[in-house]
Amino acid sequence: MDVIQEVEMSSEGRLEDEKREDKVEKAGDRRNSNGKKVEIRGFRPASLEILDHVKINVTPETPVSTLKGILMMSSNSDLSFSKRELRKAEEQMTKAFIEFNRKLLLLKSYCFLNLLAFSKIMKKYDKITSRNASKTYMEMVDKSYLGNSDEISRLMERVEITFIKHFANGNRRKGMKILRPTARRERHRITFSLGFFSGWSLALVTAIGVLVHARGILKSESEGRSRYMENIFPLYSLFGFIVLHMLMYSANIYFWRCYRVNYQFIFGVKQGTGLGYREVFLLSTCLALLALTGVISNLDMEMDPRTKNFGSLTELVPLGLLIVVLLTMFCPFNVVYRSSRFFLIRSVFRCLCAPLYKVTLPDFFLADQLTSQVQGFRSLEFYICYYVWGDFKKRSNKCLESNVYQSFYFIVALIPYWTRFVQSLRRLLEEKDVMHGLNGLKFFSIIIAVAMRTSYDLKTGMTWKIIAAVSSGVATIAATYWDIVIDWGLLRRSSKNPWLRDKLLVQNKSVYFAAMVLNVLLRLAWMQSVLGFREASFLHRKALVAIVACLEILRRGIWNFFRLENEHLNNVGKYRAFKSVPLPFYYDNDEGKDI
Repeated sequence: MDVIQEVEMSSEGRLEDEKREDKVEKAGDRRNSNGKKVEIRGFRPASLEILDHVKINVTPETPVSTLKGILMMSSNSDLSFSKRELRKAEEQMTKAFIEFNRKLLLLKSYCFLNLLAFSKIMKKYDKITSRNASKTYMEMVDKSYLGNSDEISRLMERVEITFIKHFANGNRRKGMKILRPTARRERHRITFSLGFFSGWSLALVTAIGVLVHARGILKSESEGRSRYMENIFPLYSLFGFIVLHMLMYSANIYFWRCYRVNYQFIFGVKQGTGLGYREVFLLSTCLALLALTGVISNLDMEMDPRTKNFGSLTELVPLGLLIVVLLTMFCPFNVVYRSSRFFLIRSVFRCLCAPLYKVTLPDFFLADQLTSQVQGFRSLEFYICYYVWGDFKKRSNKCLESNVYQSFYFIVALIPYWTRFVQSLRRLLEEKDVMHGLNGLKFFSIIIAVAMRTSYDLKTGMTWKIIAAVSSGVATIAATYWDIVIDWGLLRRSSKNPWLRDKLLVQNKSVYFAAMVLNVLLRLAWMQSVLGFREASFLHRKALVAIVACLEILRRGIWNFFRLENEHLNNVGKYRAFKSVPLPFYYDNDEGKDI
């Protein structure tokens, strides 16, 4: 850039700058007691001189950029910027402008609400005292700085003009769309579609129940039923876990909105791109409809007597359904809520790469959700084993006999807890907070418990059972205490609300006590595998495992609401209404180091 010329937005702005410069120049001509001229440092230099002191400050966010920054720290000049660094700096500047404009809007609305409050108070005062004092008092308020200052409006106008000129190529419509994104409109077709798909899903559930009862599938002890539960049921249970989790998240969003929990601000979702409960519920019903259709196609319990095989096309339905879901998830086109899909993918990637990334609330919140999907990950592992090494035409597999499968059976169960463990260590190193270290110890105890439980599942024996029971009991007690006391902020003995907390969003206090009891009971449900309840007389072992996994997802949904409620109240208590956005540069003035 050869020349940088800043154009002021109005004549008022120019006059104010000229007055400010005159004041600086007059201050610079001050003399000391000896009559010598004293130079006052700190006034703004010319534009080209500023460039000589500006140094880029793009924080490395990826593991590669972090290592590259460490290795090339001495070789790069502070004033040499690559195109990638400039692009990243521009993105940070855009976020800073958007957040700054949002702060100005909040401040403007704050001024308006104060003026409105004065008006309401004086109107009530006149009504009670039968006096006419509001007119005189409001004239005084209007003449005050709060009433007649237009500095915020002029500053907002200046921000808009600067942003449109430098970040939108002079396109006002494009610039204002970025600077002030509008909220997502609730469309009637979404409501109609979710009702349509929900009705079809309920109809398919009824049809499956009728077919199961008519064919006596649950009562029969045939080889076909055993084949179905061992091979087909784990495939479709994956979609059941996902649908249930999405339904719980949809309910979470609904209640967060009812109780005014600012979940989009907490998650850091860009305004106008966050999904509402209707959109999430619609996606869950669509997936449920596809999965239930596949279940009906695979309800045949007996093989073809001529070919001694099941139908090849119908046996590939679960695999085809999984491929469709994955392709939709990673679709690069702007369909099916692309911004939300990419936000989820980016958060999952950051969780898998922990602790190489800075841990934010969406990262560890998503990692907590993944800890409730252990059986889902195992079902995904079973997909690979069943369709690659198994004989899906005869519904048979030898996965449990494979050492590789057993090893990954351990790994996929430990990955979510290991992610939370290393995230806690990363936060402990960065924030120097002992609570993060204790949280890491909690997840380490859960890792040991899951490892022992998995060993007991694969190698039955009294020794493994005792070890699994003891480790699971310790982990359950620690996790339950952390959920209620730390994550939810409850059980405060000296609070205004006994054994709860000072501030509550739900007026009915019994809801909190019921949630605590449910959390304890559902936490104990995962110990069923070490307490001997492996197979009931009317339930297959796979069905019992799926039910316990569903109970854990339900517990996670309850935990989500109270966890974000506590986070929201902490933000309100500390007056956090906006996020701080670091600037991608800093101004280094060597002459000012001795000041």
